[in-house]
Amino acid sequence: MKYRIIGVLFIAMNIMGCKSSEKMNFDTHSISSGAINKLKTTKNMENSKSKFSENDIEHLKYCLALAEEALKAGDEPFGSILVNENNEVIAIARNRVNEINALSHPEIELANWAAVNLSEKDRKNTTMYTSGEHCPMCAAAHAWVELGGIVYLSSAAQLGTWLEEVNAKATPINFIPVEEIIKNISVKGPFKGELLQGIKDLQIKYHNNN
Repeated sequence: MKYRIIGVLFIAMNIMGCKSSEKMNFDTHSISSGAINKLKTTKNMENSKSKFSENDIEHLKYCLALAEEALKAGDEPFGSILVNENNEVIAIARNRVNEINALSHPEIELANWAAVNLSEKDRKNTTMYTSGEHCPMCAAAHAWVELGGIVYLSSAAQLGTWLEEVNAKATPINFIPVEEIIKNISVKGPFKGELLQGIKDLQIKYHNNN
């Protein structure tokens, strides 16, 4: 099954034997520091202990690569992908806020794409992997199109802490854990180790230069 290409990025990759169909657009989202304490919930602590499969790790590496591409293009480093029940990458997106507008987050772009290109059954069997936990806008979009689970590299609470470290400008909204917005959602994250350090380094680099 082929999917239309949204935007200018078309990357053909095989991840752990998965073939990517067609890929999509990019975007970004930033974090506010106002809700950091709320974001540091027991749920997030439990999620961080969830076991990540080898496939999960490869998909998160892909998200990190997209985030790095966004940074090189002058945008905040966020990247996301959709993976179907056959472990195939079917759509990708990176942050494009500076290129398009403030709503151009990768997660909402992917949710829009899924609404147009996937059946309800396929959407429910599709997992979104992302470099950072959804903002409330993207979480709501994910819920309304009834996508499947979410696997994220860094949490919103972690991002908020990193931004405080560099005195970054706060965003105009409060950030809420995705489990408090999306009902009955399977969530895995944050990750640990080298990949987590990788996305932190990208975020720090962007905000130190802006």
